[in-house]
Amino acid sequence: MAPPFRADHIGSLLRPQSLLEARSSLSSPSQMYSLDIPQSVKDAELHAIREVVKTQLEKGVRPITDGEYARHIYYGGFFEKLSGFEAKPDLPIPDAFRTDFPTTTGLAKMGATTRAAVVCTGKIEYKESPYLPEWLELRDCLPRDLWREAKFTIPAPNYQHIQLKPGTAWTKESGYTSDQEYFDDLAKCYAAELQTLYDAGLRNIQVDDPHLTYFCSSQFVEGCKKDGTDVDALLDLYTRTHNQLLASKPADLHAGMHLCRGNMSGSTHWVSGSYEKIAYKLFNETGYQTYYLEFDDVERAGGFEPLRFLPKGKNVVLGLVSTKTAELEDPAVLKEKISAAAAVIAAAQGISRDEAMDCLAISPQCGFSSSSLAGGKGMTMERMWEKLELVRDVAKEVWG
Repeated sequence: MAPPFRADHIGSLLRPQSLLEARSSLSSPSQMYSLDIPQSVKDAELHAIREVVKTQLEKGVRPITDGEYARHIYYGGFFEKLSGFEAKPDLPIPDAFRTDFPTTTGLAKMGATTRAAVVCTGKIEYKESPYLPEWLELRDCLPRDLWREAKFTIPAPNYQHIQLKPGTAWTKESGYTSDQEYFDDLAKCYAAELQTLYDAGLRNIQVDDPHLTYFCSSQFVEGCKKDGTDVDALLDLYTRTHNQLLASKPADLHAGMHLCRGNMSGSTHWVSGSYEKIAYKLFNETGYQTYYLEFDDVERAGGFEPLRFLPKGKNVVLGLVSTKTAELEDPAVLKEKISAAAAVIAAAQGISRDEAMDCLAISPQCGFSSSSLAGGKGMTMERMWEKLELVRDVAKEVWG
C-alpha cells in the first residue's frame, strides 16, 4: 500500500520570531502544560498558522500542517485537557521518574532539578475535545477540497506513563488499581478524539511516540530492571493501547505513527540504537498503516535492516533529511538510500524492487521544532524550507 504522500514531513516547524516573542512569558518548562493562554498569544498563534499554511501552499509542501504553532511542545494541550488529569509543574528529578530514564537523566546533566508531567488524579473521561480547536484553525485556512492534504499530530497515550516512576502515573484517589484500567479509559478518550476530529473533516492523523525507541536503549531497559519492571510486558501494554485507540477509527482516517530518539534544542537526542529490538512488534502488532522512521544517522538510528519485518500492505516514510543539522543533503545520496531501503523490503517480501518502492516515501527524520524553543544547530527558517523543498523534489524524481 502506498503512503498518503511520497514527500512528507513530521509536522512541527520552526516558530517565527513574532510567535516566540508573543509566547515569551510562557516559555518556562514548568509552564508547558499551562491552560492559561492570553488572548494576545492565541491571536499570534492564529496569525502564524495562517502564514505557514500559505507558505506550504505556495511551495507545494505536503502534507499541510499548522507547524504545531498552537503548542509550546508537541505533546502539549492534550492530557491536561482530559477530565481526570492534573498537571504537576515541578516534579523532582530523579525521584518522581523511572530509574535512569534517558530524558530526565539528560535533563539532570543540563542542570534541571524538576520536570513537569500530567498525573491521573480522577476517572479519565472525555468531556470535551482537547485538539478540536487546533484542528479547526488549520482546517479553516484551507478550501474544503484541500482538507485531505492536511495532517494533524497527537501525542501517544503512553507519553506520561512511560516517564513517571512505576505506580505513580495514577494516584490512589483516582480509583484505578492497575495500569491496564488507566489505559483502558485513556484509549477510549483517544478513540473519541479521533472520531471528533474525523467528524470535523480530518483524514490524516499522526501519533507521535518517540518513547517506543527507548525500548531499544540499554539504559532504559536496565533502568526498568532496577525498578522491577517487566520490559516486554510494558511494551505489550503500550502497543495494545495503540490498537485499542485505533480499533473503532473510521476506515478512511489514515493513521500513522512517528518514532524518533529525541529532538530537543541544540540537536539533542536522548537515546541511540537500531529499531531491531522492536521492529517486528511495531510493524506486525500495531494497527497503523504508516510508520514515520528516522534513518538520517546510522550511529543514532541504525540501518535499514529492520525493514525486513515490514508486512505487505503497510508502508514506511524514510526520515532521511536531518532536522538536526543545517547541511543540505545530496539528492543523489538520498536516492541511493531509498533504493537501499527498498532492496531490504524486496528481499524480505519476495517482491521486485519497484514493488518495494511503492511502499516507501521520504521526509525529514523529525519535526523542525518539537518545542517552541527547539531547533537544530544552525537551522534557520530559510534552510528549513530548503530542506522541505529538497524532500519534495527528490520524491518527484524518484516516484514521479
